[in-house]
Amino acid sequence: MTDRMIVRVEGREFIMERIFKAPREKVFAAFTQCEHLTHWWGPRGWELTACTLDFRPEGVWHYCMTCKDKNQGEFFGMESWGKGVYRSIDAPNSFVYTDYFSDADGAINEDLPPSDTTLVFEEIEGGTKLISRTLYDSEQSLQTVVEMGMEHGIRETWDRLEEYLA
Repeated sequence: MTDRMIVRVEGREFIMERIFKAPREKVFAAFTQCEHLTHWWGPRGWELTACTLDFRPEGVWHYCMTCKDKNQGEFFGMESWGKGVYRSIDAPNSFVYTDYFSDADGAINEDLPPSDTTLVFEEIEGGTKLISRTLYDSEQSLQTVVEMGMEHGIRETWDRLEEYLA
């Protein structure tokens, strides 16, 4: 699979762009409905084992990714909980949310940095250009999640999205 993802860091912002060969409405729906997210969200070897989503401003997306791949050693069986709070929605063009690390009850993990993400879905000939801009409170917070392997995880997640959309 050819890597068509553009990744760059600008100060406190982590920016990714990728073109998907699918209509904008389909790509947008893949990000905003649990019935789609359960098929592709998370890096390879991980499954979305919990998903509740209230897609409206101030609505919450609460989810759990669980490592199901025994070849991932110490990560096997690990759960990673997240919580997104939607800030604004302009369907099917864009949405903005604050992303937090959380626990199973939705309590925010104060030890890991939150971020504000804007996803833009641009209709182009032959598909959709997805632009993700994630802003952190400091360059150090951004560095923390980069060191946790965020870029690799998102690349694999978006590869899985491309496979799902096909």
